[in-house]
Amino acid sequence: MKFSEDPHYVPALGFHWLTPYYDALVALSTRERSFKQALIRQAGIAAGQQVLDLACGTGTLAIWLKTAHPEAAVTGLDGDPQVLAIAARKARQAKVAVRFDEGLAYQLPYPQDCFDRVLSSLFFHHLRWEDKERSARELFRVLKPGAQLHVADWGRAQNPLMRALFLPVQLLDGFANTQDNVSGRLPELLAGAGFAQVARRQRFSTLFGTLELLSAVKPAG
Repeated sequence: MKFSEDPHYVPALGFHWLTPYYDALVALSTRERSFKQALIRQAGIAAGQQVLDLACGTGTLAIWLKTAHPEAAVTGLDGDPQVLAIAARKARQAKVAVRFDEGLAYQLPYPQDCFDRVLSSLFFHHLRWEDKERSARELFRVLKPGAQLHVADWGRAQNPLMRALFLPVQLLDGFANTQDNVSGRLPELLAGAGFAQVARRQRFSTLFGTLELLSAVKPAG
């Protein structure tokens, strides 16, 4: 299925006409380099591993992954061909070999048990709870036993200021979709899909609220 066939699909900034401004806005407002580099370090990627950047957007995380770990095989997946075209161009400019695929998180075009790591950045808050659940189950399916999931997304606000700063994101991406993040339900989501060792690892205060880094493991047996 493609995004054009899904009435609930939310583009990177809520509207397709905002896509050209995505990189600049994320870089300025989310401490992007700090939290994405922390996510990469957290993932502990080794040479030869198969790594998926889920909902890769314009490819920044996937490119940084490949740059940091040139001997890993990095794939980026997104449902929007417009952002995938930007990602492919950026990868060529960076002279890194990243594969970019078009597809949706809750219908992944990959076989069971094929990835050693999945990373996801600023994605789950776009989804309805039902689609969050479907996506988490798909991630569980494509990860190898003992493999790891690492997620960076909006989380429960650390204080009233962080909660107030998150309101523009909710206006842009929808109150219903983002409320699960504000309520701190992502660990519950991952545990419900079968993941073990679900943990909040780090928090970042940003211009749009609190970002959380989570990790989880697909049990080995």
